[in-house]
Amino acid sequence: MWDYTDKVRDHYLHPRNVGEIENPDGFGEIGNITCGDALRLTFKLDEQKRISDIRFKTFGCGSAIASASVLTELCKGKTLEEVRKITNKDIANALGGLPREKMHCSVMGEEALEAAITFYETGGKISTPPEKEGTIICHCFGITDKEIEKAVIDNGLTTIDDVTNFTKAGGACGGCHDEIQKIIDRVTGSKSQQPVKQVRLTTLQKIDKVREVLKSDINPILSQDGGECQLVDIDGNDVYVTLKGHCSGCAFSSMTLVNVVEKKLREKISAELVVKLS
Repeated sequence: MWDYTDKVRDHYLHPRNVGEIENPDGFGEIGNITCGDALRLTFKLDEQKRISDIRFKTFGCGSAIASASVLTELCKGKTLEEVRKITNKDIANALGGLPREKMHCSVMGEEALEAAITFYETGGKISTPPEKEGTIICHCFGITDKEIEKAVIDNGLTTIDDVTNFTKAGGACGGCHDEIQKIIDRVTGSKSQQPVKQVRLTTLQKIDKVREVLKSDINPILSQDGGECQLVDIDGNDVYVTLKGHCSGCAFSSMTLVNVVEKKLREKISAELVVKLS
């Protein structure tokens, strides 16, 4: 179960500086709604070139709201040189920590702030983001090998799940997991651990175990955001489920299936299981 700090809950339930500044000095927008994350940051500078007002709008989960909220508080009264030093780690630390599954929310805040500063420094130009350096590894989210390498080095990441939590790479179809692991191995100088051979289960045994894990490990996590996962059917290693409550139709549903449901079922039952929406 995700363990949110009191500060995260406070900034989620009572977000600071929500909204948008008209004719801002700084404007930064990261992500898009179709990918499940979007953050817009605007700020005004005073005569001393310090941030006098800063506001945000976000389309995202509670952690995204909390991260953006605390970021605006960290920026107030500071110069652009000072706020440019704020990293995703500073955002997470100001919240008393974030679950690793939610660290990408703090990364998005850092990127939006940098975009807003660039807007100011270029005289208010919103330009098309430059072509990313490196080779696209995760085509679902457009993440390159260079971005993954940087995340691994900067944050001491050692697993595919860590990379997904910080960058989103590998959080949708999962087809890039092998390449992500190769990057981790290359950067850390380690070799991927061989998977433990799984005991074959009958369909009835799988059904019982999936229901048990849904009840004990998965739904307690999803219920924190008002959601629920229900088993529909099992065909071989394909597990068909349906998402209920706030998870139903949510833009994060694909990430929820991979990072929460499928991850837990593979961990508890079999690494061969593949979760699909019914």
